[in-house]
Order: sequence, then structure tokens, then C-alpha cells
Amino acid sequence: MTQSDLLTRLSPLLKAECAAEASAAGVDAADLEQAVWVRLLSERDGQPAVRLHAAVRAEARAARRRARREVPYDPTAAEPSGRRLESGVEQQVLAAEAGRELRAAVRRLPGRCPRLLAALLSRSDPTYREIAGKLGMSQGSLGPVRSRCLGCLRRMLLAEIAAP
Repeated sequence: MTQSDLLTRLSPLLKAECAAEASAAGVDAADLEQAVWVRLLSERDGQPAVRLHAAVRAEARAARRRARREVPYDPTAAEPSGRRLESGVEQQVLAAEAGRELRAAVRRLPGRCPRLLAALLSRSDPTYREIAGKLGMSQGSLGPVRSRCLGCLRRMLLAEIAAP
């Protein structure tokens, strides 16, 4: 099948599929259709008609991911508080400072809360079973203890904010 035959034969189906998926993906149906054609024509393995629906869904998911990552640039934008946005370096420094303050507050929590929250926030992303084994707790008690620890942390931070 030639590319022109392919375009003629699949175009109505592709238009319908793209129109159905475009609004949920937050993109224009014509843009989605164009991206799907590029995908279908660049992947010459198999039958494009069979892959059409999967290609539309994949391009719609990719468009949603791109939309979440894209932030329009506006150098005059201000925060809701009315302050101007800090530069990228300033934001990184402020975020690092906030992280240090949060970790310090977690270390001041009573009992086993510091160890539990540190394990939950670990970069290695352990499972509840691994955390329970490491802390010597039952797996079923992790959720309630975590909830109490977070409540305690919340109250501690609110008290610190209220009393400068």
C-alpha cells in the first residue's frame, strides 16, 4: 500500500479518533492528527491500520505530559502574594533552605516519628514491608503511626509559624 493510499484510506478514521482524544489531552485535534501521521509513517513495521488507535492514544498521552511540563515564560509575572518571582538560583536556594528546616523539624519529633518519616521519604523508596522490618514495627501500624507523626509535625510547624 502506498502512502497516498494509506492517507486516503485511514484519514476519516484518524480524524474521528483524534477528535475523540484531543479534548481530553488538551490539544487541538489537527495537531494530534499530524503527530499521529508522523508516528504512523515513520514506523513502517506492520499494518498502520491496526496500530492507529494505539498511536492516537500514545500521542495523546505524550501531549498531556508535555502540557504538564510546559510553563509559559512571563518575566513580569508575580506570585499571588504580589512579590516578584525570584530567579532560578534564588528559588533553588530557598527550596534547599525549606528542605533543611523541614528535616530539622522532623528530627525534633517525638518517639519513632523521625525514623519512620525518614524511611518513608528515603530516596530508595522502600516498601511498607521493608520499612516495617527495618523499624521493627508491624506493617499494619505504619499508616496510623505515619498519620499521627504527620499531625504532630503539622502542629509543630504551625506553632513555629505563628510565633516568629
